[in-house]
Amino acid sequence: MNDPEKEVTIYDIAKKLNISAATVSRGLKDHPGINKNTKKKILQAASEMGYRSNSFASSLRKKRSNIIGVIVPRLNSNFMSDVIAGIEKVVNEANYNLFISQSLETMKKEVSNAKAMFNNRVDGLLVSLAYDTTNIDHFESFVSKGIPVIFFDRVQEHKQCPSIFIDNYKAAYNVTHHLIEQGCKRILHIGGNQLRNVYIDRFNGYKQASADHNIPFEPELLIINDLSAKAGAEAARYILKMTERPDAVFVANDTCAIGCMQVLKREGVKIPKDIAFAGFNNDPTSCVIEPNLTTIDYKGYEMGEVAAKILISHLDNNDDLQQTHSLILRSELIIRESSLKNPIK
Repeated sequence: MNDPEKEVTIYDIAKKLNISAATVSRGLKDHPGINKNTKKKILQAASEMGYRSNSFASSLRKKRSNIIGVIVPRLNSNFMSDVIAGIEKVVNEANYNLFISQSLETMKKEVSNAKAMFNNRVDGLLVSLAYDTTNIDHFESFVSKGIPVIFFDRVQEHKQCPSIFIDNYKAAYNVTHHLIEQGCKRILHIGGNQLRNVYIDRFNGYKQASADHNIPFEPELLIINDLSAKAGAEAARYILKMTERPDAVFVANDTCAIGCMQVLKREGVKIPKDIAFAGFNNDPTSCVIEPNLTTIDYKGYEMGEVAAKILISHLDNNDDLQQTHSLILRSELIIRESSLKNPIK
């Protein structure tokens, strides 16, 4: 009777069949030099004894775990769900497994996630940075071991790690330009932590579009928060107290924009007549809120697919990561009722 706690080895099979362990090993690997009957006996004994091939040991020999690690800020965002679906499709087709973890928007958790991924011997890592990450030193252990790291969406410049993102500056410029075209002159911007490329670029795009239309930047028209629905509601209360209210609000994500709109509407503010609104991300809720929210659409699924394809090509075909140092994906302004002060006749 086999001890269920004890893992069956090739030596146990060899002993039972009275042959060498090397023969058992070759038989299990379907080696052409092994007699057919012997191979059959080996496979039968292995099955009866509950032998499991030690993939961990073989992965150590091959120096491959066939695992791709993913670190994202939050799993509960529609955008990140789409990204992960894109990653998963490519990774599964290439016969890799996926380890997914979330930093919950903190650098501290991101550091411990990176450590866990490293200890689990991932073959490569895909990362979107946390809200408050100040440096990316915790990924240096991967770089020094030659384990590829690719940043996506929320990225930071690193000469050995490619980045995949959209042109946030241009997208924000286009949103602001659209609001100005609607006759808006006092546009308030609600942005995220300016450490992150996505939020500093969106702010700079907004600022430049205003400057190009001779609208000076006013510090009181900038709110930086965590872009949650709750922060949106707080921003609305700030707006309601302003001596001179804005005639438009451009928010760096849809969740916060909707949180802000809901409070203002309850207080009798008419959107877009009194205040026009635009968000960012094309979250499904942007079509639920009334009026529907003008926003920027960019494909999370596509971003996930592209990031995973670059990583897998590097691992399987040794493609040079330096060749794709940064990749900018497309985005599109989607105009809806929330920003149309001059509806198209």
